[in-house]
Amino acid sequence: MARKILIVEDERDISRMLDYNLRKEGYSTAVVEDGSRAALAAAKERPDLVLLDVMLPGLDGTEVLRRLRADQKTASVPVIMLTAKSEETDKIVGLELGADDYVAKPFAIKELLARIKAVLRRSSAKAAEASRFKDGGLEIDFDRVLVTVKGKPVEVTAKEFILLRALVSAGGKVLSREELLERAWGMDSALDIETRTVDVHVGTLRRKLKSEGARIVTVKNFGYRFE
Repeated sequence: MARKILIVEDERDISRMLDYNLRKEGYSTAVVEDGSRAALAAAKERPDLVLLDVMLPGLDGTEVLRRLRADQKTASVPVIMLTAKSEETDKIVGLELGADDYVAKPFAIKELLARIKAVLRRSSAKAAEASRFKDGGLEIDFDRVLVTVKGKPVEVTAKEFILLRALVSAGGKVLSREELLERAWGMDSALDIETRTVDVHVGTLRRKLKSEGARIVTVKNFGYRFE
């Protein structure tokens, strides 16, 4: 399947040129011309990469980038910023907000295509690395939905696996019971389920993981984190 690139660019000549050259290279494309629709389009299209102009009508590119990184659906999507600005401070702001690369206009299409390939390669490597977790005696294969402790398989329910994945993937960040409830049961269902349900599932998960379960730490009056 062709990799999809979302082009967020309000200058028609540039967006058409990008669309033509990317399709010529075998990519699938979608085009959005204003910032106010960009984040919604990214969540809907699920692109493999976003080419994001900074100077946009509606919302500017930096605000679009903030929204992309705040949405779980698009938080990990690679973003290359495109802008007529060349000041070092503008580049730093974009990179600090989570951009993967930064290309100043005017640019050579061959250079941009090379940058796109490089960012996609890095993204694929990160995704492959993120599909497995191993630390101490605990090993998790996210793609195969397998959990082992010291080489022995551990049977977990779907909800327990989602909770474990959320905690492990948070990188030590504390997740509230409400956040965990929403991730495992969904926003609509979570409205009718007590947060105590999370405590029960975490308790069962700890017992199943035995010594490794102690790494799921309770943060009083807030939630849980994984050490």
